[in-house]
Amino acid sequence: MGFISLQGITKRYGKVTAVDHLNLEIEKGEFHTLLGPSGCGKTTTLRMIAGLEELSDGELFINDRCVYSVPKATHVAAPDRGVGLIFQSYALWPHMTVYKNVAFGLKEKKFSKDKIKTVVMDMLEKVQMTGYEDRYPSELSGGEQQRVAIARMVVTEPPAFLMDEPLSNLDAKLRMRLRSELKRLHTESGATTVYVTHDQVEALTLSDRITVMRHGLLQQDSPPAELYNTPANLFVADFMGNPQINKLDGAVAVVDGNKVFSSTTGSLTVPLGDDIAKDVSDGQEVALVMHPEWLNVSQTPIANSVEMKVYVSLMAGCETLIFLQSDGLSLVTREQGQNVFPADTNIWVTLNRYTLYDMGTEELIGAGGTAESCS
Repeated sequence: MGFISLQGITKRYGKVTAVDHLNLEIEKGEFHTLLGPSGCGKTTTLRMIAGLEELSDGELFINDRCVYSVPKATHVAAPDRGVGLIFQSYALWPHMTVYKNVAFGLKEKKFSKDKIKTVVMDMLEKVQMTGYEDRYPSELSGGEQQRVAIARMVVTEPPAFLMDEPLSNLDAKLRMRLRSELKRLHTESGATTVYVTHDQVEALTLSDRITVMRHGLLQQDSPPAELYNTPANLFVADFMGNPQINKLDGAVAVVDGNKVFSSTTGSLTVPLGDDIAKDVSDGQEVALVMHPEWLNVSQTPIANSVEMKVYVSLMAGCETLIFLQSDGLSLVTREQGQNVFPADTNIWVTLNRYTLYDMGTEELIGAGGTAESCS
């Protein structure tokens, strides 16, 4: 059993099921992210763990203690669950200074004044808020308020941190900076962290493990690299695309005795490796998915490449997105460097990696390696 164990937990609001029989094990000391679009059930799940929502069904354990069980009629109140919670809206006491906000939980624990001062000032230094202790929340920027909220939670040293999209109200540059601070605080504290976000990059950069949800159902629960490289289904593959994935509809065909992917548009064929070929049949409808960086481009023809034209190039500092078109086929590639091509330039594309999905079930069939190419 994990440090936080969700066993068939369900939450219904009338006829609407927000979370549907979710089974999930969150290990001790893990940074675990609940990821998905709005309405997928991630925040409801976090609120059930925190004790802010009652379960409609199932059981919930924290540190081997049952904190909620519908069958056993067990219900441990939120303050007694030993978790710290950060909201998207900061939720600071407006009439208290930064110092008093951070010290609030320590006073509730009856710490001495000297101990409180030592701990609070040390924590403010860690979140780079030294010198702000006498200011009120209204005198702080959004990023500063969120740092205070983080400090207030961490300072009481709860065994579990629960965070509900704490960085979503901040600008991009500040979000990146606070991500690094959150990761560092998590490493130093060793606390189990459950983090809710809809931001794929945020999830990938922070997490030890990511749970993707959709319509209250678990779609995939994996380490970040596995989630990115081998999405379990087409929904996860599309959701994890940043920028967009390349998804080509087609079918399995047999050419010269070998199974290939044949696209519906663009006359693109991709030889299927032995590991995938054994799991597909001739004529089976499938989808080929590629991240943009899994494609390479060349200005000269090379073996096993397909010719396309540049629709537009978008330079973004250290990388360039190149949108390509040919005979109804559209692809996007991501190249390192400022490699901008004029519109309508002829480009030859080769494929390094891909994942293949069954169109009927939308489930993953397998992944192809660097040996495969397109034509």
